[in-house]
Amino acid sequence: MAKIENQKFIVLDISGKNYLSWVLDVKLYLSARKLRHTIDEDNVASNEERATTLIFLRHHIDDDLKYEYLTVENPLELWQNLNDRFEHLKAVVLPKALND
Repeated sequence: MAKIENQKFIVLDISGKNYLSWVLDVKLYLSARKLRHTIDEDNVASNEERATTLIFLRHHIDDDLKYEYLTVENPLELWQNLNDRFEHLKAVVLPKALND
């Protein structure tokens, strides 16, 4: 398992161009670490679980995004903010992928 964790994990670009693959990678990683519930609505995560997820998320976003969301202390709130910011890209990227 250590080798998997040591591999490079993509950082979310400030443009959001890699948002869809980043979301999938984050969900898979959090699921494997049994932390996926920390980004779900109405979760009952412990403070330690929230802190671990927040550290992970902040470590894997562009430095400018870190600065922009500097005051966000809840991983669910950060997850939702990023989703609100980049969700529209699904409408742009997915139809193009279906036509290719």
